[in-house]
Amino acid sequence: MTRAWLLPTLLVLCGSFLATERALDGSPGAAAALLLVFVLLAGMNSPLIFPRSIGALEAQHRSAADGRPVVFWRPGCVYCLRLRMRLGRRARRLYWVDIWRDPAGAAAVRAVNDGNETVPTVFVSGRPHVNPDPRWVREQLSRSV
Repeated sequence: MTRAWLLPTLLVLCGSFLATERALDGSPGAAAALLLVFVLLAGMNSPLIFPRSIGALEAQHRSAADGRPVVFWRPGCVYCLRLRMRLGRRARRLYWVDIWRDPAGAAAVRAVNDGNETVPTVFVSGRPHVNPDPRWVREQLSRSV
C-alpha cells in the first residue's frame, strides 16, 4: 500500500516546497495556485480517484456472474488514469483490481503479458485486452448489462 501513495506524497511535498518559496518571495497568490496544481496532480495519481478495488478472484467470480469487465490497474499509471477519466461515471460499474494490493491480480496480469505487469489489462468474458481504447471498454460494458 505504501507504493500507491508514494507519488501523491512526493507531489504534495514538492508543491509545498515550491509554494513556500513563492510565498517567501512575496507572491502568495502564485504560491496558492502552485500548491493547488500540485494537490490536484496528487489527487489524480492517488488511489482515491479509482473505484474501490477488490481481489482478482472475487472480481473474476462476479464478472462470470454478470458479464462486466474486470480492469487490472495500479496507482500512478497514466494509461489507467486515462481509462478511468474517459469512462466517467460508468467506471463504477466495472470491477477494478489494484495489482499492487492483490498478488493474484498481479499474477493474472503477468500471465497474459509475457511476465510483465502491463496495465490497464481489461478482461472481458475471460479474454485479456491490454491498454484498450476507452470507447471499446464502454461498448463492452453496455453489452454486459
